[in-house]
Amino acid sequence: MPEFQPFVSPSENRPEFTLRAILLGSLFGIIFGAVTVYVGLRAGLTVAASIPIAVLSISILRVLGRASILENNIVQTTGNAGQSIAAGVIFTLPALIFLGFDLEYSRIFLLALIGGWLGVLFMIPLRRQLIVEEHGNLTYPEGTACADVLIAGERGGSLASRVFFGLGLGALYTLFQNENIFKAWPATPEYQPDFGPAHILKGASIKADATPEYLGVGYIIGPKVAGVLFAGGVFSWLVLMPLIYFFGKELPHPIYPGTVPIAQMGPSDLWATYIRPMGAGAVAAAGLITLLKTLPTILGALSSGFKNLRSKSAASAQPLRTENDLSMSVVIIGSILLVACMFFFLQFKPVPGAYVGWEANLAASLLVVVFGFLFVTVSSRIVGLIGSSANPISGMTIATLMATSAIFLVKGWTSPAFGALAITIGGVVCIAAANAGDTSQDLKTGYIVGSTPRLQQIALMIGVVVSTIAIGFTLNLMNTGLQEFRSASQPWSLTASHPGVAVQSDTRRLPEQFPVLGPGQTSTLHHRSEFVVLNALGSPELADGKYLYSPSTGRIEVQWIQGIGSEKAAAPQARLMATVINGILSRKLPWGLVMLGVFLVIAVELLGIRSLSFAVGAYLSIGTTLAIFVGGMVRWFIDQAAEKAGEGATESEISPGSLFASGLIAAGGIVGLLGVALKGYETTFDKGDILNFPHTFLDHTWVSVLAFAMLAYSLYYFARKPLKK
Repeated sequence: MPEFQPFVSPSENRPEFTLRAILLGSLFGIIFGAVTVYVGLRAGLTVAASIPIAVLSISILRVLGRASILENNIVQTTGNAGQSIAAGVIFTLPALIFLGFDLEYSRIFLLALIGGWLGVLFMIPLRRQLIVEEHGNLTYPEGTACADVLIAGERGGSLASRVFFGLGLGALYTLFQNENIFKAWPATPEYQPDFGPAHILKGASIKADATPEYLGVGYIIGPKVAGVLFAGGVFSWLVLMPLIYFFGKELPHPIYPGTVPIAQMGPSDLWATYIRPMGAGAVAAAGLITLLKTLPTILGALSSGFKNLRSKSAASAQPLRTENDLSMSVVIIGSILLVACMFFFLQFKPVPGAYVGWEANLAASLLVVVFGFLFVTVSSRIVGLIGSSANPISGMTIATLMATSAIFLVKGWTSPAFGALAITIGGVVCIAAANAGDTSQDLKTGYIVGSTPRLQQIALMIGVVVSTIAIGFTLNLMNTGLQEFRSASQPWSLTASHPGVAVQSDTRRLPEQFPVLGPGQTSTLHHRSEFVVLNALGSPELADGKYLYSPSTGRIEVQWIQGIGSEKAAAPQARLMATVINGILSRKLPWGLVMLGVFLVIAVELLGIRSLSFAVGAYLSIGTTLAIFVGGMVRWFIDQAAEKAGEGATESEISPGSLFASGLIAAGGIVGLLGVALKGYETTFDKGDILNFPHTFLDHTWVSVLAFAMLAYSLYYFARKPLKK
């Protein structure tokens, strides 16, 4: 086989690591990192950002003049770090909320920084083996597709216009649709069936979060995956929930883990109480099954990685430009410094209420190195075979958490504080593995186009730092901007024993004043000084979460619903991680529901269906999965039209439809985040509805359905319209 020749020869020195490339890449890292947090918390899915970034970079640098393909590659390398770091963060760190702790910006920032840099550093010694020597065996599909985009841009042709069309139309639609901005029509059209005196299908709900980002996600993942996701939602919302209501409506007392009788529950209550534990069990089982299926690949990756490290010969004094990596001394010294940084951070700034001592913190830092290098090696090789979208990051993280929690259990470290430490370890490992997978794709792109690896690795480090700043901010914004305070009056005694309920002394995250929603959506303003904060975790009396106790009335008066974990930002992977930790350390789980999810996944696997997509769909709100399914159906119609026209398989990462869908996702995420920020401002400062868009004839469910259908048609139209050459 002839030796591979990159697009830019090693002897050429084109502009590459320029100031404008780093600044533009950093801007994209912030934008796409924030968008990934927003979409990932809501949909439980993330979408690769390298191709949209490359397309936009080509267009922008072309306008600025004298653009180089190597510059464009540095832009997408720097910017893509934001998406991968965000994915690792949202899959794990929100579990701190579900374990009863607060999210702190400094903690998110430092753990994401450590995990992101470890992912880059551990990948450096693996680059030559995986990217160069196995060029014909490991295809790295996303990296190769991104290289194709960069080369097409260098040779001419316009791809960016289709992304900008999606951005513009998606932004305009979101301004009127988003419930935190103009809310001109219902954001989530819903129908709750209840037929006849027998109340047939009561407890079910059919609804769609009619957002452009879900439509775009559904189009990109395709009809098969979107259909399996929706099938999981149909099973939960149209089969299981009405079944729960049917059998439980006559029972006068609550059924654990519920705290009110089933007859008093609506669809959202049934989902939060009974479906989420079942869904967590399903996602855990599906993740482990996926991990077992990839075990041969994992063992092969480890074997090849260690063999490569043992046999690695000394590098030449002056390597070719395209073979110039950061030195091993940078890898070793950097890794030691990062682990030391993590130890001191855990020791001197522990999770509030979760101090565990130096011995446990040292063990945590060492476990991060062991599991981090293990799964960075695995992740980097797996994405070369099957792509980043199929990388079983959740399964690797579950394995890390199960091993860590088992060690803690043997040592007798079972208090809630050790749960916070376990998720810290799992979070850093998950972030490192996620970033290593995308780093591998970026380095593959660079290898094909002829970039300098050392400059790419430095750009990745910069991208990690810049995007992490935005990711922590966005995560906290989502949690506070989507939080609600609901009236939940019930008698309570602070002096009596309540297992699983503790008084939270730190109330700084409770707003100074806040509106409480009462019956009939009435709202009353209350002040922080009126209440004592209670934190419930595994209590037989209260559902998990935070409550506000009033000393003046001697009652719990308010349920403080965090934004993350609510139906609007379900964070299924993070909920799963908290479930795994709780199950091992506290052994307080609704095991009947969890095992129901496990055996549901086994049944789905026996049918020959990819269980992970089904399990995630069963956990998520049907509002999410139905909207994604619509996007998948648009893709199906496109495929059918192309087949009838004799065009063959026209859809790819750089097809007109995928580019337009990427614009829809970016638009929905950016404008949606602006809406969340506006809602947070209104709530924090009691400003009411600032925009105060008047209710008109548009405020009807049929308008919402029609508007979403028109947006779906625009996706179909632009997907069928050829790109200009």
